Amino acid sequence: MDETAVTIVQQPKKVIAKKGLKQVGAITSAERGTLVTLACTINAIGNSIPPFFIFPRKNFKDRFLFSAPTASAGDTNPSGWMKEENFVKYLKHFVRNTKFTKEKPCLLLLDNHETYLSIEGLDLAKNNGIVMLTFPPHCTHKLQPLDKAVYGPLKNYINTAMTSLLVMNPGNIAFPK
Repeated sequence: MDETAVTIVQQPKKVIAKKGLKQVGAITSAERGTLVTLACTINAIGNSIPPFFIFPRKNFKDRFLFSAPTASAGDTNPSGWMKEENFVKYLKHFVRNTKFTKEKPCLLLLDNHETYLSIEGLDLAKNNGIVMLTFPPHCTHKLQPLDKAVYGPLKNYINTAMTSLLVMNPGNIAFPK
């Protein structure tokens, strides 16, 4: 399992233009960005459970998961980052979407962050056959394949989709409230 922050506002890409031009036009969003934390869990053979989102809000609304993959779950935290309470909800989401038991346990690899170390979370993991193993400090960049293999292409795809949406519908983008 690993987390990443995903912007909900398009990031402008580079524009190719003739050398020497002073002004080059491109449609971009003028909105300031907000980050949503995305927690993904993928096993060694590439299977995954639905994502878990953490929104930078005080109260969770079902509409936050509009068009999200089926069985996705989410929670809120004013900072938008995962805290102990959010991790416990993530673990419950993990248990709902897997079939592990004490007799058939699983190994859940995590980065070495205090967020994952609440008594409630550790008890929930133990009671459901989840063995949590954390990476040593300062090693996750080498040991977290999700960062390069999943999150990099995902963020690029999201940005490309937002750019296409802006180009096809200039000034007419509205999201459900």
